[in-house]
Amino acid sequence: MNAISRGAIASLAIAILFTATAMPAHAQETEGGTPASAGGKWTQYTIVDKMTEAKKVRFELPADNDSGPDNAKVLLFCNAGKLLLSDFRPNSKMAPPNRPGFWGQPQMEVTVRVDHSHSNHGWNWVNGHFLAMDKGTTRELIGAQILKIEFLTPDGPQIAEFTPAGLDLGRVREACGLTPKKP
Repeated sequence: MNAISRGAIASLAIAILFTATAMPAHAQETEGGTPASAGGKWTQYTIVDKMTEAKKVRFELPADNDSGPDNAKVLLFCNAGKLLLSDFRPNSKMAPPNRPGFWGQPQMEVTVRVDHSHSNHGWNWVNGHFLAMDKGTTRELIGAQILKIEFLTPDGPQIAEFTPAGLDLGRVREACGLTPKKP
């Protein structure tokens, strides 16, 4: 098996993994749940799985510099006390991926500002709809005052601005098993 075939197989395996991971998150999103304020600009949606009685929780933070139902947002999906997926949804057309991940999965390099710290990250590009965030950035943002994400669009770089301050960290710890981390 040559290197290209191995890379193609690895890319396919990663794509299947992310699709499988995103499907429960999407299912949770379409099931709705009971909305409640989670502090600050965050909203928490909670449902209980009828079969397993596992608590499924989605935390949602809208961008400050957008308005309307299609504004950019950060979402955290948790199930039975563990983080399943955190993602950034620009809800606008993204540029194609600009780098491969470790396993060959498509990624977009983004610049993230958490309070006064800047860093670059390769986030997994999922079907052009959203970017799967890493757990480290997720832990940084839940305790932050300011979050800015620079991502690429066909028209060039765009910046989504968020105010994550005020999130009830006790709720996030209970629902997702996450604690904040300084950048």
